[in-house]
Order: sequence, then structure tokens, then C-alpha cells
Amino acid sequence: MRKILSVAACLSAIAATAFADTPATEAANLARFEKYAGAPVENFTMWSMYKWQGLGPDKIAVWTKVNEAYLLTVAQPCIRLEDAKGIVVTSQMSHQVNRRLDYVDFAHQHCQIVEIRPLDYKTMLKDGDSGSASK
Repeated sequence: MRKILSVAACLSAIAATAFADTPATEAANLARFEKYAGAPVENFTMWSMYKWQGLGPDKIAVWTKVNEAYLLTVAQPCIRLEDAKGIVVTSQMSHQVNRRLDYVDFAHQHCQIVEIRPLDYKTMLKDGDSGSASK
């Protein structure tokens, strides 16, 4: 049974690596998201994270609802954020995520959020430019 689980884990890791974005794809995705990003804000409300997408070594998009998303920038060093398989966005103030107070956590790293920009995701969808949010 252990052997089967080990083989399954290896195959999952290989499959995840095969579908990882290349730097060129990440750059294209980031450019698309930045096109729809508003002015920086201090915070946003998040009861739960609907989904997220890595957009490079210091940027991620997080959805708080189906059509509500934010572009987050984290302080460096934040090693291999673009390869994260799962993240947690902290909230020090009861469902309010604040820049400089909250963090993106993954793989034993604690990366401070330094910028929050709301995304006009509804317009992005209307324009047929939804990115490739798959996480």
C-alpha cells in the first residue's frame, strides 16, 4: 500500500511540474491582470479565499468571491512563490486583509503583503481575458 501511495505522490508531483507556468506565461498573465488592476488600497475583506493564482516571484491574484479579486504584491525575499502549491493569506484584523500587517504564507515562508490592488474581474471576463486561474 505504501508503494502505491509513493508512486501516486511521484506521479502527482510530475504532473504538477508539467503544468507549471513558464516565466513567459507568468509575465503574460501578470500583464493581463495588471491591465485590470485599480489603484492601490490599504485593505480588503476576505471571509474565505475562493481561489488564487501565482503571477510571478512577488505577485498573486486572490479571489474572495467568484467575481471579486485582488492583485497582491509581497515583499522580497519570498522564495519560489511562483511555484507554491498552496497559500494562506493571513488576516490580523478579523476578515480584513491589510497591507503591511498581513502575509502570504506558503512552504514555511511568511511574506509580507506590501501592495493590494482591486481587480475589475467582471470587465476582465467580459473582455474574454480571464487569465488561467486554476488553483
